[in-house]
Amino acid sequence: MPVIQKQISIGANAVNDNILSGSSFEFLRTNSVVSIGMTADATGLVANIQSGADIVLEESPLTVKVNAMPVIPDDFFYNDVGVAGDRLVIRVRNTTAGAIIVRAVVQVVNL
Repeated sequence: MPVIQKQISIGANAVNDNILSGSSFEFLRTNSVVSIGMTADATGLVANIQSGADIVLEESPLTVKVNAMPVIPDDFFYNDVGVAGDRLVIRVRNTTAGAIIVRAVVQVVNL
């Protein structure tokens, strides 16, 4: 099962259009079930999640867990079925005046 694990600092009032950009698994190779868990170090980060044409999460605040990666299955709120070639996009925006760390784990189960 492919897994993407990211820890990225999002600057003050900044946007990262796709924290998965550059990952070997950013584009699904086969039809897949995708499960995503995300946490933030502080309040103020909002995220959008898209799998191909599917909007999995509209801009919403992230769960705050200081210095902690998402826990399986507790923090895996976002799931979708994608088809081969779909692009996984997680857009994260910082609404505060200070940098905040976002952590994401993406599990891809090939069908």
